[in-house]
Amino acid sequence: MTNQAWRNSVKQLWPFGLWLLAFYTVWLTIIIATDGWQSLQHHWPIALAMALGSYIAGSTPMGGGTVGFPVLVLLFDMPGSLGRNFGLAVQSIGMVSAAIYIFSARRPLDWGLLRPALVGALIGTPLGAVCVAPFVPDLWVKLTFAVVWCSFGIMHLLKMRELVSAVGVSDRWRNYDRWLGLAVGFTGGIVASVTGVGIDMMVYATLVLLYRADLKIAIPTSVVIMAFASVVGITTNAILSHINPGLYYMDPEVYANWLAAAPIVALGAPFGALVVNLIPRTPTLLLVSLLCIGQFLWTIAHENVSGLVLLCAIAGVLAVNGVFHLLYRWGRNEDAFPALQQNAVETSAVQLASEENAG
Repeated sequence: MTNQAWRNSVKQLWPFGLWLLAFYTVWLTIIIATDGWQSLQHHWPIALAMALGSYIAGSTPMGGGTVGFPVLVLLFDMPGSLGRNFGLAVQSIGMVSAAIYIFSARRPLDWGLLRPALVGALIGTPLGAVCVAPFVPDLWVKLTFAVVWCSFGIMHLLKMRELVSAVGVSDRWRNYDRWLGLAVGFTGGIVASVTGVGIDMMVYATLVLLYRADLKIAIPTSVVIMAFASVVGITTNAILSHINPGLYYMDPEVYANWLAAAPIVALGAPFGALVVNLIPRTPTLLLVSLLCIGQFLWTIAHENVSGLVLLCAIAGVLAVNGVFHLLYRWGRNEDAFPALQQNAVETSAVQLASEENAG
């Protein structure tokens, strides 16, 4: 890169620099005004964990809550609702910071799917926060999180080479952008309202499996949708906690952990978005996939899951991977049920032969 090209690339990042200046000014003001230094010292472990979580958030289709949730819920034995709200809160800084960097650096996005997905998330996330999340038992919040990301990990291990080698985006499904985006955004918004993450993975999976999208397009697109859903989700939950604190309770620890982690993720997530274009993606995705599977096993052991609940969790992993397989087959222009297709062909042949004999 020439000196002039480097200067131009730095100049176009001014919105990102302005965002960081505004955020750190507000954050430092809050710390000084509320004498929050002691709280920072008490919550340093989550800040340390989110150093890794924010890097993963910016460099993969996983929100920072993917690390924050198991750390708070499994390591610190906090309720799943706290992990969910913390994930949304911290991503409203980290993922937004990464999204602003992505926009400033003019990274390619799949706007055809992203636009309707944003609309779907705007509807699904608040709806899930009001009508679904408060009524999901704590164990099922943890298991939903574990199942979704375990499925993601398995999918990547099985399709890693093919996903990494994809170039561009297929146009075969462009006529369905509006409805696919709305469906994925709406469904993903409900999942995010329960676990704090998930919509990013769903948009990403649709792009890489169905649209055969390059990871340079799929990952930034997933970051933007998760940033949007996080802001909508934590805003909705904060409003609901004031309207009806009994039903929509938000633990004060959410704010305390957010205050400690926010300055870390504001830089960590954009750093991940920068690094992902400079190093091979395979090692990072391989590590993340193994962590996703590991957290599922950790959740099962930590919560002493057994019997019917364990069978449901395993069935959930199989079901989500079944959906991934359908998207993959359709993305390759293959029939998802070749045996059924073959039976249909044979049946049609028999019927045609019968009609000819009758004639």
